[in-house]
Amino acid sequence: MQAAYTITFFYYPDLAAVVPFYERTLGFELVLDQGMARIYRSGAHGYFGIVDGRQGHLPHRPESAVLLTMVVDDVPAWHARMRAAAVDGLSDILVGTYCEHFFFRDPHGYAIEIQRFRDPEVAGLFVPTT
Repeated sequence: MQAAYTITFFYYPDLAAVVPFYERTLGFELVLDQGMARIYRSGAHGYFGIVDGRQGHLPHRPESAVLLTMVVDDVPAWHARMRAAAVDGLSDILVGTYCEHFFFRDPHGYAIEIQRFRDPEVAGLFVPTT
């Protein structure tokens, strides 16, 4: 058995404070507003949600070991967009064995990575199946 798709949720002490970051800065499309949670389309088959940590299944924690990675076609363009938005903790673009990527933090400190797989065969491993 296989899941049709997944939704990753981050929990916040003030949900309204991070809505502009995800909707304007990252440009995520709102799919469902549940009041205490908002679910966004983050890619063709990817979904991401933000939750009020006072009402959701889990409480908000000030320190997190979670990383949201967004795979894109144009890393330099995304880097320029994040620089223009003055996001916190913006790294330089890094080039590794498998990918080119950079990191930054959302308004509450969650880590986010923007990356592109350099090898088309590796990138092909992540093409959605129907």
